[in-house]
Amino acid sequence: MLRVNTPPRPNWKTQAQEYGFNFHTLYGEAYWDESAYYQFTLKQIEENIEAPTEELHQMCLEVVNHVVQDENWLKRFHIPEMHWQGILDSWRRRDPSLYSRLDLAYGGTGSAKLYENNADTPTSVFETGFWQWLWLEDKVNKGIIRRDADQFNLLQELLVHRFRTLKEKSPHRPLHFACCKNTLEDRGTVQYIEDCAKEAGIDCRFVYIEDIGLNTNGQFTDMNNTLIEWMFKLYPWEFMFEEEYATHLNSAKVNWLEPMWKSIISNKALLPMLWKLFPNHPNLLASYFADDPARKSLKEYVVKPLFSREGANISIFKNGKETLSIDGPYGEEGMIVQAYHPLPKFGDNYTLIGSWLVNDKAAGISIREDKSLITQDMSRYLPHIILA
Repeated sequence: MLRVNTPPRPNWKTQAQEYGFNFHTLYGEAYWDESAYYQFTLKQIEENIEAPTEELHQMCLEVVNHVVQDENWLKRFHIPEMHWQGILDSWRRRDPSLYSRLDLAYGGTGSAKLYENNADTPTSVFETGFWQWLWLEDKVNKGIIRRDADQFNLLQELLVHRFRTLKEKSPHRPLHFACCKNTLEDRGTVQYIEDCAKEAGIDCRFVYIEDIGLNTNGQFTDMNNTLIEWMFKLYPWEFMFEEEYATHLNSAKVNWLEPMWKSIISNKALLPMLWKLFPNHPNLLASYFADDPARKSLKEYVVKPLFSREGANISIFKNGKETLSIDGPYGEEGMIVQAYHPLPKFGDNYTLIGSWLVNDKAAGISIREDKSLITQDMSRYLPHIILA
């Protein structure tokens, strides 16, 4: 695994505007960074990322199966009691999933280590499925990268195929898409996934989360008073469980993407549960709930809230002293403690790999890097290639 410097394409910002990539720069700072790329061997991808990703995913499903049937675990996961039955029903029906992303620490040797599972509302899907592939095509066509270079990137292909499969189960039902207002990245993400659904022949509608209504039958509607029966929402379940409309989530009869059972594995309580079920697995880090006496076995560790996003409220401790901490709004819901395993460092950059799944199949990788050990919302996205 190498980090290779390369000249940025001179016209890439113009091209980004043409393709609707309006969040390549955020708050004046580069988000998309093509001044370098990461190079992998095929063996590294197949054996150390692709295969472990699919195995870890199956292990996460085993966690769901345990948690949904045990109220003590549901309490540990900070799931409101009024939604226990809905989550259990969603799991028993095997409500279909679309996609997810595992965050892995991997530097080219040894076993990739799972940091967390972004199983509910993962972003950077457009950059991964489309934009970095376009970058590779341009670089190959200009002779800067070898023609036999490849990329671990089946994401767009598998998303379209998944939507075709889902359409067969709901052939005449429109699929609503939703995200919050005033979120440029979220709107771009949803637009891309909507485009994948349209390519699969699905009738798509869009509504902002804030504009969703409720009819007299307790069902959700869009701005045209059209009934919402099937929805992709880029809005996390833990937020939805706390909204005023939460009492209607079970009665509204919406087929959600992601399904309600995903609230279990998008929760960082997943990590100590994985360690309990699969102790010493090579792709796991020792993890415990913060009140578990077993956590004292860890001399160097990371404290994470159950619902933290983009690195918020995460702290690193070494020899009992806090060495790095990120502020944020999370933590009241409870914390977990995970063994410290630093991200690999390439030059001055700490590098995190996001390994994507569509349904149960590994679908590609995204790479984020930062000067900090904790990957945050402004961490840069870099492309990658595979050379055998």
